[in-house]
Amino acid sequence: MPPPVGDPAALFRLDGQVALVTGASSGLGARFARVLAAAGARVALTARREGQLKEVAAHCPDSLAVPCDVTLPEDRERLVATVAEHFGRIDVLVNNAGSSRVVPAEQERPEAFAGLVDVNLTSVFALSRLVGERMLAQGSGTIVNIASIYGLVASGTLPQAAYAASKGGVVSLTRELAAQWARRGVRVNAICPGWFRSELTADMLDTESGRRWITQRTPMGREGTLDELDGALLYLASRASSYVTGTAVPVDGGYTSI
Repeated sequence: MPPPVGDPAALFRLDGQVALVTGASSGLGARFARVLAAAGARVALTARREGQLKEVAAHCPDSLAVPCDVTLPEDRERLVATVAEHFGRIDVLVNNAGSSRVVPAEQERPEAFAGLVDVNLTSVFALSRLVGERMLAQGSGTIVNIASIYGLVASGTLPQAAYAASKGGVVSLTRELAAQWARRGVRVNAICPGWFRSELTADMLDTESGRRWITQRTPMGREGTLDELDGALLYLASRASSYVTGTAVPVDGGYTSI
């Protein structure tokens, strides 16, 4: 006899779990924190801007706001220790903090390139390692890295070599960590968002020419709305994806399909 079906929606619940979200003071990160909390998780939020961080935390029951610069080793160690001490464990890590810059490659200084890679890639590895140690010790955990469509395809006429390289690195890092930790109970996946409104995309989405550039390149003909990332996040963070690891999921209106 096949196993009973039960309530499929329950697969996406995170009751009793602890989630840590970086870059949670605004935009995608703030939305992610609230969605995880709505799914039953106790949420630790971190970002550099303490005031905005606490405003977001106020909408997340049983949450903890910890100001942190994820590029600083001492801040990362303090963050993980604080969250683990407060909640007792970390079950879900969402690596969302990041930055971007549009500049032709021939004009980009190597030190600026390295700085962006430090924010978008090195900090993702460093925090995944710290949290991963605890997940491996407890025999379970899920990491969701926020990459980008430009970790999968070139941006072409919107030059941003450092951003594309760093997000491509996040996709590869996701696969590598997934392969290393799969048999020890820790799953690692990535979401590759297309064009969604945030502080990083405001310069494009707030101009008619920018919106036209995006809609012409997106088969669905529009930007995404933040709630359209909810499903991918909950799927990868929850036991709904219990047999999924090492994958990068585009949520992009078809952008990477052409």
